[in-house]
Amino acid sequence: MFKKIKMPETAGTEIRRLYRSKKDKILCGVCGGMAEYFKLDPVLVRAIWVIFTLLFAVIGGILAYIICCIIITENPGQYKL
Repeated sequence: MFKKIKMPETAGTEIRRLYRSKKDKILCGVCGGMAEYFKLDPVLVRAIWVIFTLLFAVIGGILAYIICCIIITENPGQYKL
């Protein structure tokens, strides 16, 4: 009556998680962690964050950064350099 559907194998796929960076850290490591997650340069992520904050919502950008500092945990497998 019902067909069995074979699920695709996920062996070898890496589960990525968003963490605050300990090594690319200026304030809390939020932008450094986002850069690691998206595989970008941390300076580029910081510049984009600052530009969007200044152009659209200064209080909103600062508040979003503070919330990210609280919500996103530090990378447990990374050591400070």
